[in-house]
Amino acid sequence: MEQGVTSDMSILESIKTGFKLESLDLKRYSPLSLAFIGDSVFDLVVKTVMVEKANCPANVLHKRTSAIVKAQSQSRMAQWYLDNDILSDEEHDIYRRGRNAKSATTAKNASVSDYRRATGVEALVGYLYLTGRTDRIVELIRIGMEAIGAPV
Repeated sequence: MEQGVTSDMSILESIKTGFKLESLDLKRYSPLSLAFIGDSVFDLVVKTVMVEKANCPANVLHKRTSAIVKAQSQSRMAQWYLDNDILSDEEHDIYRRGRNAKSATTAKNASVSDYRRATGVEALVGYLYLTGRTDRIVELIRIGMEAIGAPV
């Protein structure tokens, strides 16, 4: 961090404070709502890693990021988490709710099973983000990226 710059709030805390948002019971949130925010958080984490690893043209960054955030890659990460017992019981429950949610949309370039597993991962990331557990988000995405052979 630059000298003289302090970080007193997380982005989530800043958003909640700035918009006067109340905390709600996240277990009552729709898993698709959790996946909606989780998709953006997952994307932000991966884009941050890509930019920090290599200052290169935006189209190159986009291609590298897209290879990691696509449903097939998230599905492979989910399978790794499950096969290696990475998730806590609570996390597994949130993942399962997201995976089993009935979505009105379908993936353009993924199988139904890949799309559902990816939705489960995104729901989990959304839940962790809204509960302020960013360290766990980073840990899970790093483990997942390593598992699929993405640069970390």
